[in-house]
Amino acid sequence: MARVYDAQTLQGIVDSIAERMVGEVERGVVANYIPELATVNLNQFGIAIVLANGEVICAGDAEVPFSIQSISKVLTLTLALERCGATLWQRVGREPSGDPFNSIIQLEYEKGVPRNPFINAGAIVTADVVLEGQKPDQAVDQILDLCRRAAGDDDIFVDQNVAKSEAQTGHRNRALAQFISAENNLRCTVEDTLSVYFRQCSIAMSCRQLAHLGRYLALGGQLAETDDAIITQERTRRILALMMTCGAYDASGDFAFRIGIPAKTGVGGGILGIVPGVASVAAWCPGLDNKGNSLLATRALDDLVRQAGWSLFTGDVHFSLEE
Repeated sequence: MARVYDAQTLQGIVDSIAERMVGEVERGVVANYIPELATVNLNQFGIAIVLANGEVICAGDAEVPFSIQSISKVLTLTLALERCGATLWQRVGREPSGDPFNSIIQLEYEKGVPRNPFINAGAIVTADVVLEGQKPDQAVDQILDLCRRAAGDDDIFVDQNVAKSEAQTGHRNRALAQFISAENNLRCTVEDTLSVYFRQCSIAMSCRQLAHLGRYLALGGQLAETDDAIITQERTRRILALMMTCGAYDASGDFAFRIGIPAKTGVGGGILGIVPGVASVAAWCPGLDNKGNSLLATRALDDLVRQAGWSLFTGDVHFSLEE
């Protein structure tokens, strides 16, 4: 299948997808274990694409802010890799977990070293890496600065109501952090690390903003407008590999099988997908499937990637990232 690059054709594809998503009856369920997310209207769907050349294609509720939740783990991984490089892998692994994102079982077997940076335990460790040597507010500001710089948008913010809701109900995350700390894999206090973690998950942005943000991953770590590097090409490749193998919780293998691009999901209903050298894509619908991934956003990405010929496993793919 020939790959689609022109904005006009892509606009027709996403308009058609958005129209179909509005009529879907099966929409999943919201993340009701976080009270603030339990109130989000299921009848919303947005999708946005930012091409490598900067062209933007949007449809549906692409301007509505939502809680990015675990998509933020891509940001803290970016900062953690730039801070400590390959030594990060002494504290967190690089393998799919095969267990739910908030499972504590593997931590005991593996002595407090989380299986990968995208399950909750691994993201708590990367938040700890970002936090070390500064105060929680400074670390959160650093994460927000990365969001705003990558997206080119200063309006991105932490939703304080969601952050409060996370802190009040995040007992399992506290258990994970306590276990990691007991195995000497946290450098900061549990409460300080969780203060960063809860707030990073509570960052709110729209599909359009999120697609802009992800463009640095599609461009080998570069900001196209300035040629500044957010992260090296080599580390970008590592992040994309982890997004492909671990980015959709314990449904990551199925996601790669069905859709075939690196992606990171969040229980706020968002998905960030990356087509290296081609585009950054964000889709959102708050209803989740039984793995914690947005039901309709997953279907939308499946449809988009199929129609655009963007799967990395098709024969005409050219990787733009260097070894």
